[in-house]
Amino acid sequence: MKELNLPKYNFRLKKKGKKLFIFDRIRKKYVFLSPEEWVRQNFISYLIEEKQFPESLFSVEMPVNYKMLKNRCDIAVYNNKGDIKVLVECKAPEIKISQEAFDQIARYNMKLKVDYLIVTNGIVHYCCKLDYSDKKYLFLNDIPDYKLIR
Repeated sequence: MKELNLPKYNFRLKKKGKKLFIFDRIRKKYVFLSPEEWVRQNFISYLIEEKQFPESLFSVEMPVNYKMLKNRCDIAVYNNKGDIKVLVECKAPEIKISQEAFDQIARYNMKLKVDYLIVTNGIVHYCCKLDYSDKKYLFLNDIPDYKLIR
């Protein structure tokens, strides 16, 4: 798999025939190791290990239904009260982050109304904080630690 702009983490990998699988620490099962999954698993580890996000507050591939559309959000992170605070959209490393990726996560957020949106391809990471009272958003230079978002 391609080297990412994230710290290196150790993962449990398993091969079935010619396919490679990675253990998802959130879903507690092996999943097919696609380039997007590689980014997702590394970004989950980054949030847990570097940004102190509690592992128990993650949801992976969470269903998001809005206006008759059925979608799945790559990563959602809750606070201790059960409110979703962060949505993360992961793309494969070779996919350039475009307006389309931001539109996708914004559609999910129309229903969820979270405080932070993150889009990453494992190489480039964008994080914005939403301010609903002033109807604006602010792109941040870094992804905040969990203690700052709960």
